Amino acid sequence: MSTVDRNNERLSVFKTYKLYVGGKFPRSESGRVYEVTDSKGKWLANAPLSSRKDARDAVVAARKAFGGWSGATAYNRGQILYRVAEMLEGRKDQFVREVADAEGLSKSKAAAVVDAAIDRWVWYAGWTDKIAQVVGGGNPVAGPFFNLSSPEPTGVVTVLAPQESSFLGLVSVVAPVIATGNTAIVVASEKSPLPALSLGEVLATSDLPGGVVNVLSGKTAEIAAPLAAHQDVNAIDLAGADDVLAKELEIAAADNLKRVLRPQAVDYAETPGTERLTAFLETKTVWHPTGSLGASGSSY
Repeated sequence: MSTVDRNNERLSVFKTYKLYVGGKFPRSESGRVYEVTDSKGKWLANAPLSSRKDARDAVVAARKAFGGWSGATAYNRGQILYRVAEMLEGRKDQFVREVADAEGLSKSKAAAVVDAAIDRWVWYAGWTDKIAQVVGGGNPVAGPFFNLSSPEPTGVVTVLAPQESSFLGLVSVVAPVIATGNTAIVVASEKSPLPALSLGEVLATSDLPGGVVNVLSGKTAEIAAPLAAHQDVNAIDLAGADDVLAKELEIAAADNLKRVLRPQAVDYAETPGTERLTAFLETKTVWHPTGSLGASGSSY
């Protein structure tokens, strides 16, 4: 048998997609999967169908990672995020294929989307050590003291990824959350979860500590409900929720006063502002007394 014949008889090696939780790649604890198809209904893969238990495990992982990630220097976070962009660049062909299948785009258009997503990641990486200068600083005070405000991360943030923009939209909502020191639980697009699950593989090899980003796939409403009600989740981005689901999740989120970023019409191809960077920041203000220096009355 010739080499060509042997090659033609190779069995296809299909990829097994898994969740990304706590830096590891578990299957759903329920053992469930669901079929993912392309824009024409052709089967692509079986994706894990996450359960409430998977959601709770992701919260535990995100909370465990929060102290180290929020305590890292902004410069170090920027280096790590830039490393993610480097790894994405190296796996560009895979993401072009997955985006083309997910969104029904030609290869050239999918390549443009992937390029934009990588550029968007670099853009947010550059903001890590600059956002404090934009939203913090000294405040004028009438009295013998000075007053400084500085931003701090909110904590554990649930992110419902956009349903239609499977990669550029995903990057646009995840990168700003972790750039500012938060940790994230990402609920991937229900219809097109494969780019998000592949992103987990990139994050695992990009110096990002395990648990900083956790990726779940499955039915958005089923996963989001326990996360919105979870007492150890501090905020939720409803980008991927429809109006009915968003209302239900807002009500659930109110129980422990979560920050809520409501869904809005967004063109992810446009250059983002700082809104998503500041959406999950708290402002800490420190007051400090001043003292007089000598007879001149000058003070510091």
